[in-house]
Amino acid sequence: MSISMIGIDYNKANVDIRAMFSFTKKNATAAMERLKKISGIQGCVILSTCNRMELWASTKADWDGTLLEELCKIKEVDPTQYGEYFVERKEEEAVDHLFHLTSGLKSMILAEDQIITQVKDALTLARDAFVTDNVLEVLFRKAVTAGKKVKTNVIFSRANQTAMDQAIEMLKERNFPFAEARCMVIGNGEMGKLAAQSLRRTGADVTVTVRQYRSGVVTIPMGCSRINYGERLDFLPGCDLVVSATASPNCTLTKEQIEGLDLKKQIIFIDLAVPRDMEPGIGEIEGAELYTIDDFKLSGPSAATLQSMEQAEAIIQEEIDDFYVWYQGRALIPRIQEIKEDAVTDLNLRLHKILGKLPLSEQERKDLEASIDTAAGKVVTKMIFGLRDTLETDAFIDCVEGLEKVYEE
Repeated sequence: MSISMIGIDYNKANVDIRAMFSFTKKNATAAMERLKKISGIQGCVILSTCNRMELWASTKADWDGTLLEELCKIKEVDPTQYGEYFVERKEEEAVDHLFHLTSGLKSMILAEDQIITQVKDALTLARDAFVTDNVLEVLFRKAVTAGKKVKTNVIFSRANQTAMDQAIEMLKERNFPFAEARCMVIGNGEMGKLAAQSLRRTGADVTVTVRQYRSGVVTIPMGCSRINYGERLDFLPGCDLVVSATASPNCTLTKEQIEGLDLKKQIIFIDLAVPRDMEPGIGEIEGAELYTIDDFKLSGPSAATLQSMEQAEAIIQEEIDDFYVWYQGRALIPRIQEIKEDAVTDLNLRLHKILGKLPLSEQERKDLEASIDTAAGKVVTKMIFGLRDTLETDAFIDCVEGLEKVYEE
């Protein structure tokens, strides 16, 4: 068994390259189902967010394929053109990466909350599609546990920020008048709601676009107004700031649409979506100032942040060690099962003559032998796993090897 992943993120690829490899829930499910059918792939998970896309797989040890090639087949692109944007990790390096990622230590905004939910949701999507396996199940669950412990026990001075919070900080440095600003947020999904909430905290007048579905009433963040999505272009000229944060595969604003509005004042456009919600050409229009999610990166960590990261590292390492106890023990389970069966057979041979002398019917003798087999198996199993819980991993493996030699002949 082998654990491997390939990933593309904001460190090596801009928003447009990342968009080529992003997945919606629907096409992520289809891609994982396709991957699961490949001989040698035991399970897979796709994690796709605004800042990154990662493809995870547990494979047979002798699988000779590459995840990059399989991914590029799905996306119908040439792997030689895009390989430079990806990082490949295997085994310990991959495990270490996932735990640090889920704990927020590899996010564009350090220790942000969203990544824990995103990793958890990625596992749920894979589980619902029946494409994961017990290795990835335990790995991702343990990583989420580590992330929650870091969130609960470690204080980061800039924790819980979003890309919108970073954008607000940048605009505050430019003395943007939030208290008098009229803002529109296109999109009322998770990202849109977070953006609207962040803007409301500044005192800005915030209007959110919504699409009314038959499924029921659409809620928006407290303190915000609403308009229908189709009214966004009529509303836009009166805005000082326009944010778009949807999961739509199509643009919510195009250059042609904005040029047709004849802007009378400077408007700041912020595109937080991957793939883009706003056409890049909008930034070329007079009176329009366009930013993407890649424009809001943190500077180097402070001394206090470095101290918090050390505390997080200790928590992460403890959870990683716990995962390896399970992972390495998992490989020993078939060997332990064989030891148990050999021990039970040995006991049966030693009791055979004694049981034969007892005044029992044939059925009573069979029932007694079955009960002895069950009891003996439980005793042996309890003893072996008791050793596992009290010995270091290497010492426990030595014990298993020693027990195997007892019944080799």
